[in-house]
Amino acid sequence: MGQKFRVAIAGASGYAGAELVRLATAHPFFTITAVTSEKSAGHFVSSVFPSLKGIVDHRFEALAPETLADRADAIFLALPHTKSQDPVAVCTKAGKYVVDLSADYRLKDVRTYEQWYQTPHTHPRLLQEAVYGLPELHRSAIAQAKLVASPGCYPTAAILQLAPLVAKGLVQPETIVIDAKSGVSGAGRSPALPYHFPEAHESLEPYKIGQHRHTPEIEQELSGLMPKVGPVTVTFTPHLVPMNRGILSTAYCKVTPAMPLPDLRSLYREFYKGERFVRLHEDVVPNPRYIKGTNYCDVGVYVDSRAGWVVTVAAVDNLVKGAAGQAIQAMNLMLGLPEETGLTAPGSYP
Repeated sequence: MGQKFRVAIAGASGYAGAELVRLATAHPFFTITAVTSEKSAGHFVSSVFPSLKGIVDHRFEALAPETLADRADAIFLALPHTKSQDPVAVCTKAGKYVVDLSADYRLKDVRTYEQWYQTPHTHPRLLQEAVYGLPELHRSAIAQAKLVASPGCYPTAAILQLAPLVAKGLVQPETIVIDAKSGVSGAGRSPALPYHFPEAHESLEPYKIGQHRHTPEIEQELSGLMPKVGPVTVTFTPHLVPMNRGILSTAYCKVTPAMPLPDLRSLYREFYKGERFVRLHEDVVPNPRYIKGTNYCDVGVYVDSRAGWVVTVAAVDNLVKGAAGQAIQAMNLMLGLPEETGLTAPGSYP
């Protein structure tokens, strides 16, 4: 297992792209051969991200998918939504291993994609070939794939916190309510008024209520866990909170039959037995500060016996398990490497 894989990262000047560069530099089997950025082409990576000075000596270059495919064995695309369709097609046609961090290949139904992203999909055939990159649910398929669509950050938390209940057919599917909070980096690096410090600081704001683009991902994956029930519909409300990174997702549902808390926790322990990056908490409630900079998803399950609801809580770092780390986790599987390679560092605290 001494082989080094040539790795290219497109869209490397965004937050998720920069996290990919940071993690890839420490990966024992990756050698970065190219990093792209349209806005920063020609500039040294360390001039845009001083934290990487002395670690990464590459210059950003403009994206040329054919050239990228010639210079890499494995390609990560951290481009904006709707911008990955053609580059992914070029790189997969060249036979490269591709992990796309945008939403362009996450949804199997082309009509659903076009409805939520308001743009035609130019490569619908590839939608069927792409594997949704949540290793805890699709490990075997990812290991055989050449194209993986890395999940969104909110769906990663929501799906993992609900999967044990849904997969066992316990959830009343019309009762799923997801209330999630994200740090400001989840909005990306491009400046916009809501993310300006005076606007976001000391603030808590729900947004895109009932219309967030991550909703169909959550519904697609949960529906796939209980196909006999039919499509699952969720109520999903995201919130912007004044922290740099991290997601805290609280989900509510009703289960049939009702289960006492010890049995629910036993169910979760069994479902996630052996999973390297899902940590179940019983004595401590999951909190984004415990997983900052890591590829962990911390999960807790609780019961509101008076009202008859099951409450689950999940915390992820939106830039790691919610983006770059999970993408590397999938690429490790695709390349036949140990899944946890390059991803085992503990979080920083406080």
